Amino acid sequence: MKHFPIFVNLVGRDCLVVGNGAVAAAKARRLASAGAHVHVICDQPKDELYFLAQENLINISGRKFREDDVKGMALVISASGMPEIDLVVSESAKKFDVPINVVDRVELSNFIIPAVVDRGPLQIGISTGGAAPSLASRVRGQIEQLLPEGMGKLAIFSHDHRAKVKELIPEARPRRIFWRKFFDGKTARAIADDVGWSDEKDISSLIDGIAEKSETVGEVAIVGAGPGDPDLLTLKALHKLQMADVIVYDRLVTPEILDRGRRDAKRIFVGKASGQHTCGQEEIHQILLEESRQGKYVVRLKGGDPFIFGRGGEERSFLLSQGVPVEVVPGITAALGCGAAAGIPMTHRNMAQAVTFITGHGEEEPRGDWEALANLRHSLVIYMGVGSAGKIATRLIEHGKDPATPVAVIANGTTLDQKFVKGRLGKLESLITNNKISAPALIIIGNVVEESNLETVVGKHIGAQAEKNSSLNKDILSYVGNESGVYK
Repeated sequence: MKHFPIFVNLVGRDCLVVGNGAVAAAKARRLASAGAHVHVICDQPKDELYFLAQENLINISGRKFREDDVKGMALVISASGMPEIDLVVSESAKKFDVPINVVDRVELSNFIIPAVVDRGPLQIGISTGGAAPSLASRVRGQIEQLLPEGMGKLAIFSHDHRAKVKELIPEARPRRIFWRKFFDGKTARAIADDVGWSDEKDISSLIDGIAEKSETVGEVAIVGAGPGDPDLLTLKALHKLQMADVIVYDRLVTPEILDRGRRDAKRIFVGKASGQHTCGQEEIHQILLEESRQGKYVVRLKGGDPFIFGRGGEERSFLLSQGVPVEVVPGITAALGCGAAAGIPMTHRNMAQAVTFITGHGEEEPRGDWEALANLRHSLVIYMGVGSAGKIATRLIEHGKDPATPVAVIANGTTLDQKFVKGRLGKLESLITNNKISAPALIIIGNVVEESNLETVVGKHIGAQAEKNSSLNKDILSYVGNESGVYK
C-alpha cells in the first residue's frame, strides 16, 4: 500500500488551488463542499471560477503564483496544466511541509485525491495510487449503482441516535446485533425513503422491538460461495459475509472468497476430503448451534449452492429444530459455473432440452437408476464422481449408453487452477487417470460437450495463468491423442 487512506477535516481551514481552468474549478468546488476556505491563484480566471466566486465559495487572486502563497495552507492543489508552474508549486509546498497534489503528476505529489462516492456523511474514496484514475472512476460508478441515495440518511440517523443506543445497550455484541438488524429492517428502509419515521418516535421502542429478540440466540445464514471464482459470489452472499461474527467454511471455499468476509470474524474450518473427514456432520451441527446460541451471526459458507449436494438442507433442519433462525442464500452451483467457464451449455435446443444432476459419491458403488440414466436424451452432470468415474461409465454403457458419448471433466472450475479435459465415455477412467485429474472436479456427459468453444476456454485459462505466472508460454498447451484433448 503506497498511500495511507485517510479522510481529513478541512472545515474552516485555508486551502489553495493554483490554476484557471475547468479542472481547477472542479477541485475548488470539492474543497468548498468540504467546508474549506478556498483560495485560487491564477493570472487569467475563467468563467467557472468567477461563478464560484459569485457564490462566495472561493476567493480569487488574479496574479501569478508566489512561493510564500503556500504558507499556512492545510493543503495545496496545482491544476495549472503547465509543467513549469506545477513544478514550482510542488517544490514550494514541499519546502514548507504543506501537503501537495499536482493533477495527473503523481511524482510531484505527496497526497492523491480519490474518486468519491458521496452519500452525505457516508463517503467512499477509491484510489489506484495514481496508476489508473479512469479505473477508479469506473469503480466509483459501479459502487454508485449499488448504494441507494438514501444511505446518507441512515448515517445521519445512526449519528443522532448512537449515544442513546449505547446507553440502552451498553455491551458491544448485542449493540452490534441491534444495528445489523436495524439496517436490514423495515425501519431503515423507511428512513432511507423518507417515509414511516419521525424524530418524535421513541428510539427505545425501536430498540425494544429489535434487541429483545437478539438477547439469547443469534442467527445462521447458510450461504452458497459459488464454484470458486470470488467474482461469482452473489451480492447477498457478500453482504452476509460482511455481517458475519463467525464464518464456518468448507474445503471448497477459496481464500479469496474468505477475504471478502468481515476481517474480525472468527473463522472455523470444517472441510472434508475423500477418505479424510476433518469434521463430521454432527460436529458441524454442534458448532453452528453453539456459536449461534452465543448471540452471534453465523455464516455457514459452502462451495457452490448449499442445497445442491451440499447437505445444507440437513443443517437447516437441525438448526430449526433447535429454535435457531436460519436463512438460506443460494449460490451459483458448480455445474453452471464450470459449464460456463468451459463454454458448455447445460441445455441446448438441438442437443439437450434438460439436464440431470447426480452425485457419484458412494461407499463402494455409486448409487443410481442406471437404466434411466443411460437412456437420458439430455445432459448428465456428475458431482463428486472422480473416484468412481470408471464404475459410472461401466454402468451407463452396460445399460445402453453409447461409449462414444462426449464427456468433459473440469477440475477446480472457474479458478486460476482450472483444468479442462474432454473425450469419450468409454475412455472416461483413463481420461481422468492419465491427466492426473483430482477432486474437486465435475463430469459432464452428453452432446453439449461438443459445444465447448476451445479457443475461449484455452484463451481465458492461459490468460489467467499468465497473470499468475509470468513465465507461462504457449508450450503449456498440448493436445494428447485422438480420444482426448487436454487444456491445462
